[in-house]
Amino acid sequence: MPLTLEDLQAQVDAGEVDTVVLGMTDMQGRLQGKRLTARHFVEDIVEQGAEGCNYLLAVDVEMNTVGGYAMASWEGGYGDFVMRPDLSTLRPVPWQPGTVICLADVVWSDGSDVVASPRQVLRKQLRRLEERGWVCNAATELEFLVFRTGYEEAWHAGYRDLEPANLYNVDYSLLGTSRVEPLIRRIRNDMTAAGMRVEDSKGECNLGQHEVNIRYGDALTAADQHVIYKNGAKEIASLEDMSISFMAKYDEREGNSCHIHCSIADATTGKNVFAQDRGLFESFVAGQLEHVEALTLLFAPNINSYKRYASASFAPTAIAWGEDNRTCALRVVGHGEGLRVENRVPGADVNPYLALAATIAAGLDGIDRKLELGPPCTGNAYEADVPKVPTSLHRARELFLSNALATDALGPEVVAHYANMAQVELDAFGAAVTDWERFRGFERL
Repeated sequence: MPLTLEDLQAQVDAGEVDTVVLGMTDMQGRLQGKRLTARHFVEDIVEQGAEGCNYLLAVDVEMNTVGGYAMASWEGGYGDFVMRPDLSTLRPVPWQPGTVICLADVVWSDGSDVVASPRQVLRKQLRRLEERGWVCNAATELEFLVFRTGYEEAWHAGYRDLEPANLYNVDYSLLGTSRVEPLIRRIRNDMTAAGMRVEDSKGECNLGQHEVNIRYGDALTAADQHVIYKNGAKEIASLEDMSISFMAKYDEREGNSCHIHCSIADATTGKNVFAQDRGLFESFVAGQLEHVEALTLLFAPNINSYKRYASASFAPTAIAWGEDNRTCALRVVGHGEGLRVENRVPGADVNPYLALAATIAAGLDGIDRKLELGPPCTGNAYEADVPKVPTSLHRARELFLSNALATDALGPEVVAHYANMAQVELDAFGAAVTDWERFRGFERL
């Protein structure tokens, strides 16, 4: 269960907890931070925070320092920012003995927000909802691939010829998923013991592909749980001499998605605003529909993300909406208090804070402009004559940079920061020589 500071103090005094993981979420949606002795955390860090190098929000996936970021550079000396503990996120880490975790907001030494920090990007949009007396409820459905090959062995093998945990499609298969139940059960139970409300797990289509679903919550909590769960699932897999990948597209079969469910509730009553006002709901969906193309960079942040968008793959290519239609980018599901919209564009490599911020910004624009929602797609949206999801990171970056909503709602500094992140990835990929090129060209070209 989630912990209070008093709970933690008592456990430290009793010798039950000796380590606190203080984590922030980086641009790639990964947890970065420090392991602190629990007593040092309680006596010092709770009040003053912990310093971290500002390059943590200005590096590529390999942790290389790269240019183009206003907030951190060699010229600026790569100074520190402060990781300020958010004690509402304090929770046990059952898979690590004597350990709890606390997530942090990232601020400068004067207490002002580091605006490009993903958690701060989402908080800005949540404040816009608060001004209207609303909160956003959300859930993220993460798919992943399980391999019986451990991480180090996979590395040394160049990630080739890994053994998937299942050798055939186990979508909804109770027999097939039982083969991996020791790992998946441990993930379910450990996440429950960490204070998350796990609902279910199921098999998926690709070989060794699975999904564990956590109950919806307010958007910030949903994003926090997403990153803790994703990091924890990998740690648990490693402890079991296995590995998990959340790549959007590992191979030519089905990719890993992260469908994001979203609704708006009254902050006082907790009632679903969409259920009370269908017109408002339709404007919210219309706003997402209008801006999903330009905001795809925040749903699909990597080169690999765009290989997931393929016809008849359950990953969307059509920017359309439908009632319970899985061929559309936006799928309206539920009724009454459960009415919500599911965004099927994000893959499992998404940064949940940025994706939820984009979702809220687009939806609020639809509400503010009273956009009307056109008729739903009732057939195969893959074949519909509608706009398509961008097919490359290059195109998504161009659209993101030219989108007025992104600049107005997120801020020019945030737009420039994440456009630069995309350019860094494009440059790195453009300079790489791939196995595909060697196989095609070594002898035959």
